[in-house]
Amino acid sequence: MLAMQGKFARGIWALVLASLVACTPTAPPPAATSAATAAVAQPSVLPTARPSATPTATLQPTATSTPFPSATPSPSATPLPLGPGGLPYPLTTKSLEFGVAAHLFYVGKALPLRRANEAGFGWIRQQIHWKDLEGPRGRYAWGELDAVVNAVHRAGFKLLLSVVRAPAFYTANGGNGMPKDAKPLGNFLAALTKHYAGKVQAIEVWNEQNLAVENGGRVSLADAGHYVELLREAYTRIKAIDPNVYVVAGPPSSTGITKASVAIDDMSYYEAMYSYKGGVIRDYFDAQAVHPGGSANPPDTMWPDNPSPARGWTTHPTFYFRHVEDVHALMVRHNAGDHQIWITEFGWATRNSSPGFEFGNQVSFAQQAEYIVGAMRRTKERYPWAGAMFLWNLNFALFKPRSHEQSSFSILNADGSPRPSFRAIQEYLTSVQGHTPPG
Repeated sequence: MLAMQGKFARGIWALVLASLVACTPTAPPPAATSAATAAVAQPSVLPTARPSATPTATLQPTATSTPFPSATPSPSATPLPLGPGGLPYPLTTKSLEFGVAAHLFYVGKALPLRRANEAGFGWIRQQIHWKDLEGPRGRYAWGELDAVVNAVHRAGFKLLLSVVRAPAFYTANGGNGMPKDAKPLGNFLAALTKHYAGKVQAIEVWNEQNLAVENGGRVSLADAGHYVELLREAYTRIKAIDPNVYVVAGPPSSTGITKASVAIDDMSYYEAMYSYKGGVIRDYFDAQAVHPGGSANPPDTMWPDNPSPARGWTTHPTFYFRHVEDVHALMVRHNAGDHQIWITEFGWATRNSSPGFEFGNQVSFAQQAEYIVGAMRRTKERYPWAGAMFLWNLNFALFKPRSHEQSSFSILNADGSPRPSFRAIQEYLTSVQGHTPPG
């Protein structure tokens, strides 16, 4: 929603505050500079180009959602060409896969990884800060990231790395936003892919890039085109090293606000991404990441056709998990329905005292369990175009105060014991994928 007026204002501002705080794990301290990892030269490995769709007018956030029956697959406008390495393009998962966002930097790794395995998750999502891994230019110090990646690999998980925050010497304003030039990002991602060959299965190129906090304090709709150029470079360089790595397009934050110092409405940002240069984005990613909201709303509700009975944060689609349907519909309109959506963050806060997250005070631990499993069930049964979904989060309660919103999203308690949501997820994943908890 472009205008913040009347009863919508409080909820939209709260969601933006939530996006700025909840979705970025605590960054690891800067690593000491070590021996250089050589930058990898850029070969040409682009997929066979497909006809570009005619750009459409900028889409405003819609207040309705289209239900998708479980038996109907996403439309594909053309036969899929072969991509880099002779692999099908785009890469897709054969069925819905489940993961969880974890914080594994400078903490004990054995307990959270054991718990993730007990729950039945097959993927771990870990966000990394590029600025902590490069410096000076062209010199990479992997440091603690080695320990994280190796621990996840030894535990038998697939790993999605979400890459954010360019070094200040690559940004336009010296902040921690996106780089002004694409090539340094390509160099970094090529080096990372080579360094962790066989241990990183997916790379998410940026996170909630429609937020000002991810762009050095200001954001504009023109940034969407710049992001596509970054994604194009990232895809080309990653695939040159390992064609099997999924390249996941960054997810705009689910927000209906447009204000340069805060955010760009997510549907307008998606529209700009998919319209840029006639839809060139389609040839430079495998899956589109999406971060649907939840607030205190049950996963099957949606504004305005089936609104939630919750108090507040109910009168806009971006407050609802089902907003993911709006994003998929936009992708289909732009001839990108053959690309899967990966839900790389979803979850429900419980009681906390963080400003902007008051909606969590309406959600009990039992309701959190019900809503999380409801979202997983809905996605598996009704969204054949979804390839993976990652819960936010596993273990932030282990090092955040109980009153902090990041702790309130966790499915583990401060001592590492399971909350009701953990047990509900474990039961559900056992039923749908035959997972047998260890021990």
